Amino acid sequence: MTDTVPLTAWSYHNPVRVVGAGLSTLAPQLPHGRRVLLVTSRGAAERGIARQLEAALPGRTVALLDDVVPNPDLRYLDETAARLRGTEIDLVIALGGGSVLDAGKVLALLLRRPEPDLLTQCFRNRRDVAWTERLPLVAIPTTAGTGAEVTPFATVWDHERSAKHSLATPFAYPDLAVLDAALTLTLPPEHTLYPALDALSHALESLWNRSATPVSRGLALQALALAGRALPEVLAQPGNLARRADMQHASLLAGMAISQTRTAVAHAISYPLTLHHGVPHGLACSFTLPTLLRTNLDRIAHNPSERLLLEAVLAMLDTFGLGQRLLQYLQRDDVRRLHGEMFTAERSNNYNGVPFADVAEIIDSALAQTGKD
Repeated sequence: MTDTVPLTAWSYHNPVRVVGAGLSTLAPQLPHGRRVLLVTSRGAAERGIARQLEAALPGRTVALLDDVVPNPDLRYLDETAARLRGTEIDLVIALGGGSVLDAGKVLALLLRRPEPDLLTQCFRNRRDVAWTERLPLVAIPTTAGTGAEVTPFATVWDHERSAKHSLATPFAYPDLAVLDAALTLTLPPEHTLYPALDALSHALESLWNRSATPVSRGLALQALALAGRALPEVLAQPGNLARRADMQHASLLAGMAISQTRTAVAHAISYPLTLHHGVPHGLACSFTLPTLLRTNLDRIAHNPSERLLLEAVLAMLDTFGLGQRLLQYLQRDDVRRLHGEMFTAERSNNYNGVPFADVAEIIDSALAQTGKD
């Protein structure tokens, strides 16, 4: 355990304005623009949340896009942008989980550009695209985990070619993030737990990260403290609005941390699991956390109180049976066959923790507790 932080040059900048407000008080907070594109999911529409938002926007024309699915595909986004370019839109509001917020970011960028199939050009044909503007963008998370409302990233999937891409540009920061914990009250247990695990992963990945700064560490540790207290209560009492709000704040703070550091090896390991076997992102990027945290406790805890906090988080993670949950989606041999795809330099090289021999060592250790072969 170290008691000092190395003094190196660092900076912190996050341009997103964040407000905690119910949807009924949303209108005065919004950027100017009468014609709104509301990007959401069928689930949010069926839960009545999209209708609540439309009611909170008197005097504005709302075009509804409610067919965003988890892990949105490159072709879907290109085709949707082509279809919407003939529609007059002043403002994009993304209302949903991480996939919806990412889709909203991408569409806000694409709808400012006349070129067709720009994501295909960018990611399949490796064309350099300079993102220089976008439509005004508001992000309203309906889960507590993604943190995408305060990051400059959007994940784009190419299912046809079995690839995952990250669109990273300062223009992917929303103008405004609106937090309303009441929107998370109707989430079922797994849609509560898996996003929460994503938030924990963001916080921890920013601690064992080469780009960690005093500010990102502070955000990450506060996120872990909030989530460590709130998550067990939320799972036991889904209607506990105060603890739901704590989880939403934890997600926000973890998102602000990775907006500077990005994620690391746990996320690199996760992507092929989601791409090939449909493992929920929050589970895929968290089943290795107990192993990584146990190994790195002495390295990332800078004082006794931080160590106590991290030990409590580790104890909580151990109660979730993450390895067993993962093996509900695939077999151990399926995981082994994906080892070659689990190293991506842009994520794995961010890891600044205790060295492992290879990805297989991390995964074997993570799955050892399952008792399954």
